[in-house]
Amino acid sequence: MTDGDTTVSSHLSVVMTTTEDTGVTIVTSSSSRYARSYFQLFVVIIGVIGTAANGLVLYALVASKQHKKHVLIVNQNVLDLFACIALVITYSVKLSNIHPTGTAGYWHCVIIVSDILIWCGSIGSIINLAIISVERYLKVVHPVWSKKKLRSWMIYSAMAFAWIAAIIYNLSLIFPTTNVINGICHPYVIFWSQSVKLFAFFWDFFSFYVLILLIFIFCYGRILVSVRRQARVMAGHSAAGSNTAPQVQSNQIQTNVIKTMILVQDHDPCLSVLRHLLVT
Repeated sequence: MTDGDTTVSSHLSVVMTTTEDTGVTIVTSSSSRYARSYFQLFVVIIGVIGTAANGLVLYALVASKQHKKHVLIVNQNVLDLFACIALVITYSVKLSNIHPTGTAGYWHCVIIVSDILIWCGSIGSIINLAIISVERYLKVVHPVWSKKKLRSWMIYSAMAFAWIAAIIYNLSLIFPTTNVINGICHPYVIFWSQSVKLFAFFWDFFSFYVLILLIFIFCYGRILVSVRRQARVMAGHSAAGSNTAPQVQSNQIQTNVIKTMILVQDHDPCLSVLRHLLVT
């Protein structure tokens, strides 16, 4: 070993492990561990801020007695609050650098390292956003039908579906694809074959990105068309001198719809990128 190698070794500790099943050598340096710790601390801070924000929104809804009128919005905030709390708990535990061993290590891998609690809340949030879009579409585009056919039990069933579907999906994905090998947790990487892995990837991409995005575009696009149609009808029945107020109101409604559509569309891709970033 040269003097240069000795100098480098004195400033950078390197740990090398080789998995027997894959034969892949994993190199972990002290600098990468520090970077991971800083990242985990940053995620915890984000989770604390998100928890406070969602808790404040829920408090405002309850204090203003609007929670019974907007149950889907309440469910959305509860899902986001659950995801944020799970984020804080999961990454606080990750900061302790627990090495998985035995049965307890396996469950630590499944529950903590895989971020399954976070993604149960996040996937449920995505599903609930799609349900909100469909509900708004029905009430705006088909108001007569929604008043006659849309019942409270349907709304509550849809809320329960967002939770149940998210939990079942994540559980069915985590257990077959996660294991602890030589003390190292490998979440979402063990598949029966490459084709199954590709199918799981495309299913996840289509279900929680493409399909949800198509629902958003269809619902809010039809809402915009309906609002413009109603504005033209209102303008036709209004006098020329009193046409300003309906037009201003229509423009405000269209602006709000567009803002909501953009925010909702950005929610899903951001979660997808965050998911892959946290898991890898």
